[in-house]
Amino acid sequence: VLAADRGDSQEKGSLSHMADKEQRPERSDHAGKVVPQAEKKLHEAVCVLLVELCERFTFFGIVCNMILFCTAKLGYRSHQAAMVNMCFVGTSALTPVLVGWLAEYLVGRIKLVCICMFLHFLGTALLPVVSFPFEDVYIDRRHILLTLPKREQKIVFYFALLTASLGIGGIRAIVCPLSAYSLEDCGPKELLSFFNWFHWLVNLNSAVVFVSISYIQQSVARNLGFLIPFVSGLMAMITIHMVRGEMIYKPKADSSLLTTFGVIFSALKTFCVRHRYFSTALASWLDHAKENHGGHYSESQVEGTKSLTRLFPLFTFQILYRTCIMQIPSGYYLQTMNSNLHFGGFVLPVAAMNVISIVPLLILVPVLECINSWLFSSKDSGHSPTVYIVVGHLSAALSVMVAGFSEMHRKHFPQVEQTLSQEVLLVSSMPCFHLAPQYILLGVAEALVTPSCSLLSFWLVPERMRGISMHFLALFNGAGCFMGALFVQMAHTGTQGSWFPHLLHEGKLERFFFFLASLMMVNTLGFWTIAHRYNNLHEDCTNEFRGSLPEEKLLKNEKAMKHYNAVLESSPILSLVEKT
Repeated sequence: VLAADRGDSQEKGSLSHMADKEQRPERSDHAGKVVPQAEKKLHEAVCVLLVELCERFTFFGIVCNMILFCTAKLGYRSHQAAMVNMCFVGTSALTPVLVGWLAEYLVGRIKLVCICMFLHFLGTALLPVVSFPFEDVYIDRRHILLTLPKREQKIVFYFALLTASLGIGGIRAIVCPLSAYSLEDCGPKELLSFFNWFHWLVNLNSAVVFVSISYIQQSVARNLGFLIPFVSGLMAMITIHMVRGEMIYKPKADSSLLTTFGVIFSALKTFCVRHRYFSTALASWLDHAKENHGGHYSESQVEGTKSLTRLFPLFTFQILYRTCIMQIPSGYYLQTMNSNLHFGGFVLPVAAMNVISIVPLLILVPVLECINSWLFSSKDSGHSPTVYIVVGHLSAALSVMVAGFSEMHRKHFPQVEQTLSQEVLLVSSMPCFHLAPQYILLGVAEALVTPSCSLLSFWLVPERMRGISMHFLALFNGAGCFMGALFVQMAHTGTQGSWFPHLLHEGKLERFFFFLASLMMVNTLGFWTIAHRYNNLHEDCTNEFRGSLPEEKLLKNEKAMKHYNAVLESSPILSLVEKT
């Protein structure tokens, strides 16, 4: 009962918050001038986007050469370095969910964002401590050896990665949540366009990182390369500080992860008890969590959770897809590192090959925008991008399969010596550009899948559940990264290092790729069989999919009344007519 009362109060608070928001079309800035609401929103969106790009710049700067650093400087085996990289990416995907929950229930948003900025600063500042060449210190013409022991070096490295990922999670969850872009009133066409161009900007940013930072880390000043993520993180913090009053988004009180998990566990518990002792027929097993069926949650909370659980099959099929995408900073990176990087007397950075996977995305987004404009041109059209997801999954499976054949092809070339980060490696003489097709196919997959999944996760749930839906998508994406690390460990252990070897010319890495490609093909067929559930984005069909919640109808009526009152206030003639 207490949980139900708390849910009702949250719903009323949500409505009052939206009503107050509609009542304030203008606000004053620090100089006392009246700032229009549209200008304020544009200013906030630009600031949030800048911080997002700075944060991603930091993130990609840490990831781009982590495998080379772990193998050359920390003495890790290849599979261990790949697992560390994937676990860091997975942790960075999960921490926004954790930090968002802490900000909502325990710490508070302003205090927590300061803590996360400090953690981000600490993590990016500690990374140069690990990579700095302490053995090259000279005092009074004497060579002073200050080598940091490997054990302490690894401890500092892991602590830096953990604190940096927590800071990244705080910036993404508190400063740059998706709700800060004011997407509530957008239709599916506008949402898909937003997600397309948002990911286009993020990938353009990552392309700059992979070219510039990877070269600096690997060639020019390899030991000082981690200072660049530190400077980028500092830029993000200064930007947050400059506009802290405008940038830190305060969401309305709505459903939370705890409420969603509470509904699921309450329904499971009640269902198991009643299934054992009684035979009750309900439309859905989640209905057991409703108050009128002996549960502890309101009807709106349960209906919102039901609409979210309908997306769980979509989320589940993204796990293996994310595992394939994680081959770029793991398996593909190792392939490139063991190929000939010389090009016209110039040694290419290993991570620069990632740009090949980004170029198709940068080209495809404008093309997809034209296609989407044509598909959504008719008002009666409820086109769904599930076909994009199916084609993207197929492209990912083909990419991993091509990687297997490329690995077999790479071994046919004679071996040559190649120096990377002051380490002499015995690599294949095959030019690294022979690996371009597998990178291109994964780039095509990302251009098709990621914006489409974001659209479905955002549009096919009630407005009050959209933040929770995006959190669940992040949880499943993070699970895909950890599953990739698990696959690497299982392949290395189960085959005694043959399927994921430290020296690629002594193992059978292609078998790991073929195994992953076969799993991805099955995954693609599985999603194709359930894709019809998300095929129609017409408003009538989506209302049936996500349920009709009474507070959303009331909210629409309140918005209409507020708009009507605003028109009356702005027009004295209409106001006089209304009074007469």
